[in-house]
Amino acid sequence: MSRYRLVASLAQERVLREHCAHARYVWNLAVEQQSWWRPGRKSAPGLIAQAAQLTEARAAFGWLRDGSQTVQQQALRDFAQAVASYFAGTHGKPTWRKAGRNEGFRIVGVRPRHVRRLSRKTGEVWVPKAGWVRFRWSRAVPVARSYRITCDRAGRWHIAFAAIPDPIPRPGTGVVVGIDRGVTVSAALSTGELLHCPGLHPAERARLARLQRRLARAQRGSNQRQRVRAAIARLKAREGDRRKDWAEKLSTDLARQFDVIRVEELKIRNMTRSARGTLGQPGRNVRQKTGLNREIMASGWGRLVRRLEDKAAGRVEKIKPHFTSQRCSACGHVDPKSRESQARFRCTACSFACNADVNAAINIAAGHAVTARGGDGTARPANREPRHDGRTAA
Repeated sequence: MSRYRLVASLAQERVLREHCAHARYVWNLAVEQQSWWRPGRKSAPGLIAQAAQLTEARAAFGWLRDGSQTVQQQALRDFAQAVASYFAGTHGKPTWRKAGRNEGFRIVGVRPRHVRRLSRKTGEVWVPKAGWVRFRWSRAVPVARSYRITCDRAGRWHIAFAAIPDPIPRPGTGVVVGIDRGVTVSAALSTGELLHCPGLHPAERARLARLQRRLARAQRGSNQRQRVRAAIARLKAREGDRRKDWAEKLSTDLARQFDVIRVEELKIRNMTRSARGTLGQPGRNVRQKTGLNREIMASGWGRLVRRLEDKAAGRVEKIKPHFTSQRCSACGHVDPKSRESQARFRCTACSFACNADVNAAINIAAGHAVTARGGDGTARPANREPRHDGRTAA
């Protein structure tokens, strides 16, 4: 989906927040109806029955009737699709939406006349009850039949047009690249490049720590607490924007350079589970595990692979990660003692030495034979030894 920054006036912002509240209210009612269902009971109301109930509710309550019927009905359709995806096993169970956290609504039936360009950097879109709302025309707007408007925790409004862009064509070089994902080094390539996902600067991290301490002392429900939470949300949004920008640029660059991209098959959800445990069986090293989980999430592992799969469709392969960090990429000898430290690998058999993450990336790139161009030729791994000056030798 193509997302743009929405620039709404104060009056339009009030209307948008009402739309978000109505969509969240209708969604939560549908979640409550579904929560009463159990095997053996009568099935929960479907989309048609819920649409009839919504009509009755709009006739009974003026505040709901004043809202957009399109927004409210679309919330029911989105919930019906979420339930169908849950029972199909492709998505999780629909849960409650919380104010300030899950703010957004969707508009369907969009026509080309509903989006127009005003200047080189400004456009506007027609929103029910709000009229023409401006947004930043940062790139070409795709032709879409629907769009979704959201508000993040920092109070920024965005509009996303539902249009799937075409994947990036393969370069046809037959070169394979391996990516080893880590915490100290976010992504190590088999070409010898060590890439780091940007985050907050030291001064910003210090300010975040001060704000978090101030939030812990603030009284719940006070204006001071709301101001501190907003300041923290702005810093978190800045960090997330940098992480997204890094993943987008890196995934585009890799999709343009290599025919096949191989990554480790990591179950990030399982790796970042809490180690707190229960009262009967408390966890061990909970604080250390919490810090590790935080660093994994800040490295953008999942987003990078998702964007690679979108841009290089059919060219991303997932390799089992077993022994990739212990195997020598030169002779194939496997020994945990070969990894002398986090950054240093020296084979105990052939004395081959290089960066440990690059060695693992080379092993990932050479996972198994692949026909990169659809013929009989085998793709060759991009295994280039890094020079001392930071560049890579072909």
